[in-house]
Amino acid sequence: MVNKADTNKARLNRHKRVRGKISGTAECPRLNVFRSTKNIYAQIIDDVKGVTLVAASSLDKEFNGNGGNKEAARKVGEMIAKRAAEKGISQVVFDRGGYIFHGRVKELAEGAREGGLKF
Repeated sequence: MVNKADTNKARLNRHKRVRGKISGTAECPRLNVFRSTKNIYAQIIDDVKGVTLVAASSLDKEFNGNGGNKEAARKVGEMIAKRAAEKGISQVVFDRGGYIFHGRVKELAEGAREGGLKF
C-alpha cells in the first residue's frame, strides 16, 4: 500500500517555521496569504497587537469573476494594496503562508507591488 504525504501538514510545518522568523509590527505589518482551491485571501496583520489591519479576498463584494486563478490573485493583490494605502500602510513583510512563491501567490505579490506596497 502506498502512503501519500499530507501536503497540507507539510505546508503548515513550513508556515510555523517561517512564522518563527518573521513578525509584523505597527510600522511594518505582515502581509499574509492563504489560498484555497476556489479562492485566495490576503490580510495585513499587526502581530504585536494581534489585530488584522486590512483584508481582501476573492469573496469580496467588489470582486467579480473566478477566484481560483492567477488573474484573481493579481486583482486581490491590487485590492489589498489600495486598502493598505487608505490606512497609510506602505511597507510590509510578505508571509507566503508556507506556499511556494509561484503561481497565484506570486501573482498576488506582484499585484500588491504594482498597487504600491513595498516588500
